Amino acid sequence: MFQLTPSIRLRRTPFSNRVEQAGATAFTVYNHMRLASFYESPEADYRHLKTAVQVWDVSVERQVEVIGPDALRLVQMTTPRDMSRMQDDQCYYIPMVDTDGKLMNDPVAIRLNQDRYWLSLADSDMLLYCKGLAAAGKLDVEVFEPDVSPLAIQGPKADELVARVFGEDVVKTRFFRHTTINFEGQDMILARSGWSHQGGFELYLDGSEYGEAVWDALFAAGEDLDVRAGCPNLIERIEAGLLSFGSDVTYAHTPFEAGLTKYCNLETVQGFLGRDALMKSKDPVRQIRALSVEGDPVPPINHPWPLLDTSGSVVGHISSSTWSPDFETNVTIAMVNRTHWDSGTKLTAKIPDRERTATVRSGFWI
Repeated sequence: MFQLTPSIRLRRTPFSNRVEQAGATAFTVYNHMRLASFYESPEADYRHLKTAVQVWDVSVERQVEVIGPDALRLVQMTTPRDMSRMQDDQCYYIPMVDTDGKLMNDPVAIRLNQDRYWLSLADSDMLLYCKGLAAAGKLDVEVFEPDVSPLAIQGPKADELVARVFGEDVVKTRFFRHTTINFEGQDMILARSGWSHQGGFELYLDGSEYGEAVWDALFAAGEDLDVRAGCPNLIERIEAGLLSFGSDVTYAHTPFEAGLTKYCNLETVQGFLGRDALMKSKDPVRQIRALSVEGDPVPPINHPWPLLDTSGSVVGHISSSTWSPDFETNVTIAMVNRTHWDSGTKLTAKIPDRERTATVRSGFWI
């Protein structure tokens, strides 16, 4: 059995004590921080997430703050999504690309005002990259990591819990919009967002010293709602087609290969570094697809599983797969070649226990 070796380099979060008390059974490393994993089992947490409400410590989604007169210019340099019309209460999902048009991260950008943004990161270092762009471009901005740690409140009962703790008005917040709440005299951002398809919010804890008090307030208010500690659920996020940067898409892929075409405004946006490269790669030869894999539950995946055509040639690979109790199949995310990505195409998946039939779907499950 492998263990996570303790180290000061592996940072704890403002909620770590409460996460451990709640019964986290495993941890992974994400942005140099500890991300807690299963509390009961993936299947039990999945069912609870779909019926009640969970609180997730997702502090690992570290923020890069960009503030100053050139803040918008710097953020726009990193992404093909048009940031010019973003409002002060909006959140944008943005693919961040390098000069070759390859993905570097896919954060949620939060606009606080016209000169101030947070980039809520997936698992890759972007702080130094943004600092480098600011320095090289002699931009009038500050770039740093603020003491801001997201806490997700997810599930069908999330609205009720949030209303009890932060007030009835906050539940009026629209999807991918944010509002300001006050907790013990401290203003914080609360956004209607989260890495699940069950609905809910993400609280951007502003000040580590408030972490345990916020956690305790949510659990005290939600006892009758069956509130539990949780974490992003593998089954539910594959059903919803929520991509994992570093697993489903990597530095080797463009936004078009990741299926993020609608976030690439190449005709209207100027000033982002990968524009010329992306203009040449708008017609990808491979792309993310949803697949159903036959048979009983697949084993855990810790390396890509090849997909073969009828001649035995490799035409893609599976990056995420697990058994779905609701859909009674192995829900799967794969990168598939254009020649074989049409809905209904049958492929052979080379899974460690045996070869299985995988069928390309027209879309994800939820």
